[in-house]
Amino acid sequence: MLLISEKLKTAYPGGLIGAVLIKNASNSEFNTGLEKKKEELENDLRTRYENINRTDLSLTEPIKTYVNYYKRFKKTYHVLLQLESVVLKKKSIPNVAPLVETMFMAELKNLLLTAGHDMDAVRLPIMVDLSQGNERYILLNGQEKKLAPGDMMMVDGSGIISSIIYGPDNRTQITQNTKNVLFVVYAPPGINEGLLEQHLQDINQYVKIVSPDAILETQKVYRI
Repeated sequence: MLLISEKLKTAYPGGLIGAVLIKNASNSEFNTGLEKKKEELENDLRTRYENINRTDLSLTEPIKTYVNYYKRFKKTYHVLLQLESVVLKKKSIPNVAPLVETMFMAELKNLLLTAGHDMDAVRLPIMVDLSQGNERYILLNGQEKKLAPGDMMMVDGSGIISSIIYGPDNRTQITQNTKNVLFVVYAPPGINEGLLEQHLQDINQYVKIVSPDAILETQKVYRI
């Protein structure tokens, strides 16, 4: 399902890509079980990080690996900002579409960068590649963005579907009608493979809360 380009292997040897493809999922209903799990996660995160500030957070792994990656592009790791919102500002994980919430929950639990896509909008195969700096795609907010050179990105048969720095695209975004969902995880060199495998399992387990009849089609870690 995913192909790794030689350019990416040269630029980021030792990196990892995770993929979870789940079919027959539901994305349209409020779920009390998921709400309870969200509350438990929020409390766990606040307990785990109750005596830590932003500077110290940025020095913990795997956040540090992502922070160093984002610094090259003069950007801030957005999952760190989300973690600060929940832990330091005591805000709740937002209520959005259930499949998107499951992704947010896994991101906050394991702090690994994840993108979600409606698999029925994706044209296989997907190439995980290195941006050259002249590529453009439409972001979730509808704006066109030009990539900076040296970013990790994913491209299907119709164009870019995500990049680390700017996130997923508009064309393959998860919608209320999404039934077959693909979650992909970017892990720059330095991320523990066991953590990535656990992250993929967590995503599947969270989706199962919302969609007990969902079918796990693929769960795989790709080595760059």
